[in-house]
Amino acid sequence: CGDTRRRAGAARGNVQRYLERFHLSLERLQDVSARLKKDLVRGLGKHSHQRAPVKMLPTFVRATPDGTENGDFLALDLGGTNFRVLHVRVVEEEQRVLKMDSQICAIPQEMMLGPGEELFNHIAACLGDFLVSRGLKGQTLPLGFTFSFPCEQKEIDKSILIRWTKGFRCSGVEGQDVVKLLREAIHRRRDYDIGSVAMVNDTVGTMMSCGYRDRSCEIGMIIGTGTNACYMEEMRNVKRVEGEDGRMCVNTEWGGFGDDGSLKDIQTEFDVMVDQMSINTGVHTFEKMISGMYLGEIVRLLLVKLTEDKLLFDGQTSETLLTPGKFETKFISEIEDGLENAQNILTELGLKWDDVDSRVVRLCCDTVSSRSARLCAAALATVVNRIRTNRNVDRLKTTVGVDGTVYRKHPNFSEELQATVRLLAPKCDITFLVSEDGSGKGAAMVTAVAQRLALQSRLLEDSDGDDEEEEEEEEEEENK
Repeated sequence: CGDTRRRAGAARGNVQRYLERFHLSLERLQDVSARLKKDLVRGLGKHSHQRAPVKMLPTFVRATPDGTENGDFLALDLGGTNFRVLHVRVVEEEQRVLKMDSQICAIPQEMMLGPGEELFNHIAACLGDFLVSRGLKGQTLPLGFTFSFPCEQKEIDKSILIRWTKGFRCSGVEGQDVVKLLREAIHRRRDYDIGSVAMVNDTVGTMMSCGYRDRSCEIGMIIGTGTNACYMEEMRNVKRVEGEDGRMCVNTEWGGFGDDGSLKDIQTEFDVMVDQMSINTGVHTFEKMISGMYLGEIVRLLLVKLTEDKLLFDGQTSETLLTPGKFETKFISEIEDGLENAQNILTELGLKWDDVDSRVVRLCCDTVSSRSARLCAAALATVVNRIRTNRNVDRLKTTVGVDGTVYRKHPNFSEELQATVRLLAPKCDITFLVSEDGSGKGAAMVTAVAQRLALQSRLLEDSDGDDEEEEEEEEEEENK
């Protein structure tokens, strides 16, 4: 036992020189936060946004829930080979969202590659079937549309598809307004209609689904396969949209942070290799250091290097470990949860391990996931510090709605992220709330809030007109 401990200590010492590149001091994280702060401003600028790596996209969501929302809503969630249709009922008196019902519809492979008109006809048909089966036919319900592809949003109900991703290549959709294509497909059927439509990004859905439970929720953050965040920005700073009053939710697209080379000094050789092997080289630099799609691959490359340098497994690798993608990100969570898990996974990967090897592998996993949590904390601290400065308050009390498998499933990630944010944003009291179905309930809440605001502005317009009429009548009386 003493010999194993000594060998473990010696191995750790040799391995540390590989791992120290992943260790980011508090000063380094403050520096990263300061760089992101500059990029947020560039992304918000009227002219600088085109060159900005952090896009800061206006969402046209102008408020979070205030608890008076109520009614029945439909939600469509399209982001992969399946899409969901939901019926959501919001009950004001009970201050809660009751998710009534949902149905999953498959999208056949050939439809993902065929004409766009066929895809939207299929969506309209599935939505129609859902309305019939749930006894909702004949009602014209508002709809929240979560469409998880890169879009440029022009209004809350107008969103232009920039490019397809995730295996879709439907013709005639890129450069088009997806809301218009959906409405046209529904009108071609002539057997039902929908009310107002609100386009919803998944981070916004997360913020809004938590916002109904906690009024002070004004940030949405996702740390899963990818990573992104949105927050409520002062309208006066959103230079690309007219108007100075109030606030608007901005989708940061912070995964692109570093795409201009600003994070080169903290990228390790393993980050560079992951980027070079990816299908989108040079893009989403920050995301590739943080999110679930890439963490497993960073650890795999690190383990291969340590094995080649004879610091692991007696220098004997395996075909599985040498295969890209075979070390899954979920293994990191499982390995950090216990040494026995680590040993089972190493056996599955065809590696001959001893006790020291399993401890070193666990240390590697811990180092890579810890860097992810700390980098994410630096980005979140940038956002909460910005909100505090915008509002000119000594202390900010706010809530972050969070979703994503890395945040939910990793044994230490959320704890480390929260502790680091407290150090980087000492004047902010932050509550973290895990989202319940942001893409369903959140989409319904965005629609409900948009409807409430539209109703309020309509009331204002009506009363403005009445005042003018009254003034005209008064002038006529005086002239008589």
